[in-house]
Amino acid sequence: MSFDLDLVEARVLGCLAEKDLATPEYYPLSLNALTNACNQKSNREPVVSYDEVTVREGLCSLRDRGLTTFVSEAGSRVEKFRHRLNERFNFTRGELSVLTVLLLRGPQTPGELRQRTDRMHAFEDLDALTHTLEKLAARNPEPVVRQLDRVPGMKESRWAHLLSGEPVLPAMQAIEYVTAQPHGSPLQERVDQLEAELKSLREEFEQFKAQFG
Repeated sequence: MSFDLDLVEARVLGCLAEKDLATPEYYPLSLNALTNACNQKSNREPVVSYDEVTVREGLCSLRDRGLTTFVSEAGSRVEKFRHRLNERFNFTRGELSVLTVLLLRGPQTPGELRQRTDRMHAFEDLDALTHTLEKLAARNPEPVVRQLDRVPGMKESRWAHLLSGEPVLPAMQAIEYVTAQPHGSPLQERVDQLEAELKSLREEFEQFKAQFG
């Protein structure tokens, strides 16, 4: 299994799954409703501003991969859309809830996942959620999630979905990783060198400006 979903595809798929689980009375979604869901300012990382053309392109790509489908409801002229994650993977409700949050918000700790899946599926405790993550990570023939390396100084490791290929270290996590490096490490030395070069460039610029003061 290698879908390599881009950001638009992952957001569209995650929104369809979220509405299916959290507000089934409004599901499947019209193109307008799906676009609004993608552009929500809450429960989304990063916040985006897609137009309907972009969302439809994402839907078409996902349909070609067998992950979404278009539906026509009796008495309605509006075309609607739904995901096909359950047909493809036979997920439990808990598994789909976890994957949905990872699609919508990027890598998360188990504690964050338990809190953010609550509207879709109430896990009994943190152990139950961790067990679900481990099941998703051990799926055959391919895992669906992976536990990322723990950043020094952090209590918990984050988990990421694998529908977009190998997870990319989030920007904030990368910053935390750099700042947590011990003094004298190669990475910290490189950061120190870049900071020194930037400081030197700033001083040269100030001197250059002073000539025309």
